[in-house]
Amino acid sequence: MSKLVSSVSPHFFTKRTTRTIMLDVIIALLPAAVASVIVFGWRSLLVIGVCVVSCIVCEYLFEKLCKRENTAGDLSAVVTGMLLAFNLPVSIPLWQAVFGSVVAIIVVKQLFGGIGQNFANPAITARIVLMTAFSGTMTHWTAPVIAPDTVSSATPLAAASKGLSEAMPSYLDLFLGNHAGCLGETCALALLLGGIYLMIRRVISWHTPVVYIATVALMSFICGKDALYQVLSGGLILGAVFMATDYATTPHTKWGKVIFGAGCGLITVLIRFWGNLPEGVSFSILLMNILTPYISRLTRQKPLTGGAKA
Repeated sequence: MSKLVSSVSPHFFTKRTTRTIMLDVIIALLPAAVASVIVFGWRSLLVIGVCVVSCIVCEYLFEKLCKRENTAGDLSAVVTGMLLAFNLPVSIPLWQAVFGSVVAIIVVKQLFGGIGQNFANPAITARIVLMTAFSGTMTHWTAPVIAPDTVSSATPLAAASKGLSEAMPSYLDLFLGNHAGCLGETCALALLLGGIYLMIRRVISWHTPVVYIATVALMSFICGKDALYQVLSGGLILGAVFMATDYATTPHTKWGKVIFGAGCGLITVLIRFWGNLPEGVSFSILLMNILTPYISRLTRQKPLTGGAKA
């Protein structure tokens, strides 16, 4: 060997870039976007567009102001905008959607260093901020346009928590999205199709989504609740597939993903059954985001020579 070449890690390279990964996520989100238009009408498309454009503009202007490299072209802001819109009701005032985009991109993402440096999921955090600041408009639910006379405008979880059995949609309505709720969380079928696509493309693994959903189902059964109803209701599938799998804010080890999913499931159940809010997905993911560094450290594999002592 005439020449020894050495370099720092990483030593394995792939053609997959941030842009290609985000493009896959956008493709996976499209079925839910189409479903939102079918269920709630064309205004849902307007809300999605406002959130996406606002996120892109916020990212571009902030990086321009701070003289940072422009990352608006990596499509991560588009994904954040779509996820934020999916967590909003169709009747949300557009200026509040813009405010949420500012919180997601500038406060949560850019002020912490940009993509990969944020400690919490931007869309989830922005939703919680909007829920706190504008609880009235954030909980103003609209009945689906496809069956306005037969489906209540109350969300399934809210109807279940109040014992309004006549206002609770059927399993089929839950699966197809024919009920009130946020734009992207109603149609379980569309979300599952997106999740399967991401797994086939190996953008995400099964560990966190499956463990998260299975934990909610198991704990619901133990607590005497309708497990299937709890799984299909609220933002559980949306959160488990698209937000609890965020690269920057969740563990990268297999056991770390399992622990993260189980923790999200337990917190979701605690909030749903014993909290003041009927839904707990957003808060559960945010709390587990805070614990991610500790989970990663706990589940990190030690080098083969890690136990040797001099």
